[in-house]
Formats: sequence, C-alpha cells, structure tokens
Amino acid sequence: MANVVFSVNEIPIRLTEERWRHIVDEHGELSGMRAAVISVVAKPTGIYAGNAGEFLAVQEIEPGKWLVVVYRETNRNDGFVITAFLTRRKRSLDRRNKLWP
Repeated sequence: MANVVFSVNEIPIRLTEERWRHIVDEHGELSGMRAAVISVVAKPTGIYAGNAGEFLAVQEIEPGKWLVVVYRETNRNDGFVITAFLTRRKRSLDRRNKLWP
C-alpha cells in the first residue's frame, strides 16, 4: 500500500512500500517516522532543487535537526518519494537553489 499526498505543486506524490523499506534499511533512525516523512512532502518549510531534477522537501523536526525527503514529480501528474534522511547540515541545503517558498 502506498501513502499519497499532494506536493506544493499539487502533484500526487506516492510513498510505496518498496521505497519505505529502502529508507528504513538505509536510515534506521526513520523507522517510526513514516507519517512524518510523507507529511514533509505535503507541508514542507522549504523545497530545494536536487542535482538531477528531483526536489528536496525539508522540515525542522527538532532544533537543529532537519528531515529531508527527496522526491520526483513527473510530467504525468504523478510523483514518488525516492529517499529520506535526517541532517544537521542546514548550510549544505541553503547552498542549493531554493524553489519554495
């Protein structure tokens, strides 16, 4: 079963079971945070450009700790989560092109 939310561009974004397993296999600290991961896509505090056309939705989850969700929007009014991770390196995000707001 996939969770689906709408991005700030009003594109439906899916988080599939396969992608969720990938996320928790690579970033075990996110294992209890599926709802938070999908929520960041729908209600980010910022969106940055990725290196290959993807979007990085970010939200501060505690002081100095950011949840980053990488996703792609396709031209078919469809999209999907690629991965997610936690970071304390906000400056590295700020060096990227900020797309929203």
